[in-house]
Amino acid sequence: MTTEKNANAACVQEEAGQRPAEAAGRDRAAFLTRNTAETKIRLALNLDGSGKYRIETGCGFLNHMLELFARHGRFDLELLCEGDVRVDYHHTTEDVGIALGQALCEALGEKRGIRRYGSFFLPMDEALVLTSLDLSGRPYLVMDAPIPAQKVGDFDTELVKEFMTAFAANGRLTLHIREFSGENSHHIIEAMFKGLGRALGEAVSIDGKYRDEIPSTKGLL
Repeated sequence: MTTEKNANAACVQEEAGQRPAEAAGRDRAAFLTRNTAETKIRLALNLDGSGKYRIETGCGFLNHMLELFARHGRFDLELLCEGDVRVDYHHTTEDVGIALGQALCEALGEKRGIRRYGSFFLPMDEALVLTSLDLSGRPYLVMDAPIPAQKVGDFDTELVKEFMTAFAANGRLTLHIREFSGENSHHIIEAMFKGLGRALGEAVSIDGKYRDEIPSTKGLL
Protein backbone atom coordinates (compact mmCIF):
# COMPACT_ATOMS: atom_id res chain seq x y z
CA MET A 1 0.00 0.00 0.00
CA THR A 2 1.23 3.48 -0.84
CA THR A 3 0.41 6.35 1.50
CA GLU A 4 2.92 9.06 0.57
CA LYS A 5 0.89 12.23 0.01
CA ASN A 6 2.90 13.74 -2.81
CA ALA A 7 3.11 10.53 -4.82
CA ASN A 8 -0.51 9.61 -4.34
CA ALA A 9 -2.05 13.03 -4.95
CA ALA A 10 -1.37 12.76 -8.67
CA CYS A 11 -2.25 9.05 -8.72
CA VAL A 12 -5.62 9.52 -7.08
CA GLN A 13 -6.47 12.50 -9.25
CA GLU A 14 -5.59 10.61 -12.43
CA GLU A 15 -7.11 7.22 -11.57
CA ALA A 16 -10.01 8.10 -9.30
CA GLY A 17 -11.10 11.29 -11.05
CA GLN A 18 -11.02 14.89 -9.90
CA ARG A 19 -10.73 14.91 -6.13
CA PRO A 20 -12.64 17.55 -4.13
CA ALA A 21 -11.18 21.01 -4.62
CA GLU A 22 -11.14 21.66 -0.86
CA ALA A 23 -8.71 18.75 -0.34
CA ALA A 24 -6.00 20.29 -2.48
CA GLY A 25 -3.25 21.99 -0.49
CA ARG A 26 -4.65 21.11 2.92
CA ASP A 27 -2.51 19.48 5.56
CA ARG A 28 -5.30 17.36 7.05
CA ALA A 29 -5.85 15.28 3.95
CA ALA A 30 -4.77 11.81 2.88
CA PHE A 31 -4.61 10.11 -0.49
CA LEU A 32 -3.95 6.39 -0.72
CA THR A 33 -4.29 3.27 -2.79
CA ARG A 34 -4.72 -0.22 -1.36
CA ASN A 35 -4.59 -3.21 -3.68
CA THR A 36 -5.06 -6.85 -2.73
CA ALA A 37 -6.21 -9.97 -4.54
CA GLU A 38 -9.73 -9.22 -3.26
CA THR A 39 -10.11 -5.44 -3.57
CA LYS A 40 -8.55 -2.44 -5.25
CA ILE A 41 -9.20 0.81 -3.42
CA ARG A 42 -8.39 4.44 -4.22
CA LEU A 43 -9.29 6.95 -1.53
CA ALA A 44 -9.01 10.68 -0.88
CA LEU A 45 -10.06 12.06 2.51
CA ASN A 46 -10.11 15.69 3.63
CA LEU A 47 -11.00 16.27 7.27
CA ASP A 48 -11.49 20.01 6.65
CA GLY A 49 -14.05 19.61 3.91
CA SER A 50 -17.69 20.49 3.46
CA GLY A 51 -19.29 17.06 3.16
CA LYS A 52 -18.72 16.44 -0.55
CA TYR A 53 -18.40 12.85 -1.67
CA ARG A 54 -17.96 10.52 -4.58
CA ILE A 55 -18.30 6.90 -3.48
CA GLU A 56 -18.46 3.77 -5.59
CA THR A 57 -17.95 0.45 -3.82
CA GLY A 58 -20.10 -1.87 -5.91
CA CYS A 59 -22.59 -2.09 -3.01
CA GLY A 60 -25.42 0.43 -3.07
CA PHE A 61 -26.21 0.20 0.63
CA LEU A 62 -22.56 0.65 1.66
CA ASN A 63 -22.29 3.61 -0.71
CA HIS A 64 -25.30 5.19 0.99
CA MET A 65 -23.92 4.67 4.51
CA LEU A 66 -20.53 6.16 3.60
CA GLU A 67 -22.22 9.12 1.92
CA LEU A 68 -24.10 9.77 5.17
CA PHE A 69 -20.87 9.43 7.16
CA ALA A 70 -19.10 12.00 4.95
CA ARG A 71 -22.01 14.43 4.86
CA HIS A 72 -22.66 14.42 8.60
CA GLY A 73 -18.96 14.55 9.48
CA ARG A 74 -18.39 17.38 6.97
CA PHE A 75 -15.55 15.39 5.39
CA ASP A 76 -14.74 15.39 1.70
CA LEU A 77 -14.48 11.74 0.72
CA GLU A 78 -13.68 10.21 -2.63
CA LEU A 79 -13.63 6.41 -2.54
CA LEU A 80 -13.52 3.95 -5.41
CA CYS A 81 -13.41 0.24 -4.68
CA GLU A 82 -13.33 -2.65 -7.13
CA GLY A 83 -14.00 -5.77 -5.08
CA ASP A 84 -14.97 -9.40 -5.47
CA VAL A 85 -18.66 -8.57 -5.02
CA ARG A 86 -19.55 -11.62 -7.12
CA VAL A 87 -18.75 -13.57 -3.92
CA ASP A 88 -20.37 -11.21 -1.40
CA TYR A 89 -19.68 -7.80 0.14
CA HIS A 90 -17.49 -9.04 2.99
CA HIS A 91 -14.05 -8.21 1.59
CA THR A 92 -15.23 -4.91 0.15
CA THR A 93 -16.78 -3.77 3.43
CA GLU A 94 -13.85 -4.81 5.60
CA ASP A 95 -11.18 -3.42 3.26
CA VAL A 96 -13.00 -0.11 2.91
CA GLY A 97 -12.99 0.12 6.72
CA ILE A 98 -9.25 -0.62 6.75
CA ALA A 99 -8.45 1.98 4.09
CA LEU A 100 -10.65 4.66 5.66
CA GLY A 101 -9.05 4.10 9.06
CA GLN A 102 -5.56 4.32 7.59
CA ALA A 103 -6.47 7.51 5.75
CA LEU A 104 -7.81 9.01 8.99
CA CYS A 105 -4.52 8.29 10.77
CA GLU A 106 -2.50 9.86 7.98
CA ALA A 107 -4.72 12.94 7.77
CA LEU A 108 -4.56 13.53 11.54
CA GLY A 109 -0.78 13.35 11.75
CA GLU A 110 0.36 13.98 15.33
CA LYS A 111 -3.17 15.14 16.26
CA ARG A 112 -2.03 18.51 17.55
CA GLY A 113 -4.91 20.76 18.59
CA ILE A 114 -7.74 18.26 18.08
CA ARG A 115 -10.56 17.91 20.59
CA ARG A 116 -9.84 14.15 20.60
CA TYR A 117 -13.23 13.03 21.98
CA GLY A 118 -16.58 12.98 20.25
CA SER A 119 -20.05 11.67 21.13
CA PHE A 120 -23.41 11.87 19.44
CA PHE A 121 -26.91 10.55 20.14
CA LEU A 122 -28.54 10.01 16.75
CA PRO A 123 -32.33 9.52 16.54
CA MET A 124 -33.59 7.94 13.33
CA ASP A 125 -37.35 7.55 13.67
CA GLU A 126 -37.80 4.72 16.21
CA ALA A 127 -34.04 4.04 16.40
CA LEU A 128 -31.74 5.78 18.86
CA VAL A 129 -27.99 5.07 18.76
CA LEU A 130 -25.11 6.54 20.76
CA THR A 131 -21.70 6.74 19.12
CA SER A 132 -18.79 7.80 21.30
CA LEU A 133 -15.11 7.76 20.39
CA ASP A 134 -11.63 8.70 21.52
CA LEU A 135 -8.78 9.29 19.07
CA SER A 136 -6.49 7.74 21.64
CA GLY A 137 -4.16 5.69 19.46
CA ARG A 138 -5.55 2.60 21.24
CA PRO A 139 -7.79 0.55 18.92
CA TYR A 140 -10.87 -0.82 20.66
CA LEU A 141 -14.46 -1.47 19.65
CA VAL A 142 -17.46 -2.01 21.92
CA MET A 143 -20.62 -2.50 19.89
CA ASP A 144 -23.91 -3.24 21.64
CA ALA A 145 -26.32 -2.76 18.76
CA PRO A 146 -28.55 -5.68 17.78
CA ILE A 147 -29.78 -5.54 14.19
CA PRO A 148 -33.02 -7.53 13.71
CA ALA A 149 -32.72 -8.43 10.03
CA GLN A 150 -29.93 -10.49 8.48
CA LYS A 151 -30.02 -8.41 5.32
CA VAL A 152 -30.89 -4.92 4.18
CA GLY A 153 -31.40 -5.36 0.46
CA ASP A 154 -28.52 -7.63 -0.56
CA PHE A 155 -26.21 -6.35 2.20
CA ASP A 156 -25.49 -8.71 5.12
CA THR A 157 -26.05 -6.67 8.26
CA GLU A 158 -23.36 -8.59 10.18
CA LEU A 159 -20.87 -6.72 7.98
CA VAL A 160 -21.56 -3.49 9.87
CA LYS A 161 -19.48 -4.83 12.77
CA GLU A 162 -16.76 -5.94 10.33
CA PHE A 163 -16.56 -2.38 9.02
CA MET A 164 -16.50 -0.79 12.49
CA THR A 165 -13.86 -3.26 13.71
CA ALA A 166 -11.60 -2.56 10.73
CA PHE A 167 -12.11 1.20 10.97
CA ALA A 168 -11.38 1.36 14.71
CA ALA A 169 -8.31 -0.88 14.42
CA ASN A 170 -6.73 0.97 11.51
CA GLY A 171 -7.85 4.42 12.61
CA ARG A 172 -6.39 3.62 16.04
CA LEU A 173 -9.40 4.87 17.95
CA THR A 174 -11.58 3.65 20.78
CA LEU A 175 -15.14 3.35 19.49
CA HIS A 176 -18.32 2.63 21.44
CA ILE A 177 -21.67 2.14 19.70
CA ARG A 178 -24.78 1.46 21.75
CA GLU A 179 -28.34 1.07 20.52
CA PHE A 180 -30.99 2.32 22.92
CA SER A 181 -33.98 1.56 20.73
CA GLY A 182 -34.67 0.34 17.23
CA GLU A 183 -36.85 -1.98 15.18
CA ASN A 184 -36.05 -1.18 11.55
CA SER A 185 -32.60 -2.48 10.55
CA HIS A 186 -32.03 0.23 7.95
CA HIS A 187 -32.81 2.92 10.51
CA ILE A 188 -30.47 1.37 13.10
CA ILE A 189 -27.52 1.12 10.71
CA GLU A 190 -28.16 4.58 9.31
CA ALA A 191 -28.12 6.01 12.83
CA MET A 192 -24.74 4.33 13.40
CA PHE A 193 -23.09 5.81 10.32
CA LYS A 194 -24.58 9.27 10.76
CA GLY A 195 -23.57 9.21 14.43
CA LEU A 196 -20.07 8.04 13.54
CA GLY A 197 -19.69 10.98 11.17
CA ARG A 198 -20.97 13.48 13.73
CA ALA A 199 -18.86 12.12 16.60
CA LEU A 200 -15.71 11.94 14.48
CA GLY A 201 -16.32 15.42 13.12
CA GLU A 202 -16.37 16.69 16.70
CA ALA A 203 -13.26 14.74 17.71
CA VAL A 204 -11.09 15.91 14.79
CA SER A 205 -12.15 19.54 15.09
CA ILE A 206 -9.48 21.97 16.25
CA ASP A 207 -9.80 23.52 19.71
CA GLY A 208 -8.79 27.13 19.11
CA LYS A 209 -7.50 27.59 22.66
CA TYR A 210 -5.13 24.64 22.43
CA ARG A 211 -4.35 24.36 18.73
CA ASP A 212 -0.61 23.88 19.38
CA GLU A 213 -1.03 21.18 22.03
CA ILE A 214 -1.38 17.43 21.79
CA PRO A 215 -4.38 16.54 23.99
CA SER A 216 -2.66 14.00 26.24
CA THR A 217 -0.51 14.13 29.38
CA LYS A 218 1.80 11.71 27.56
CA GLY A 219 2.55 14.28 24.89
CA LEU A 220 1.73 11.68 22.24
CA LEU A 221 -1.41 10.10 20.82
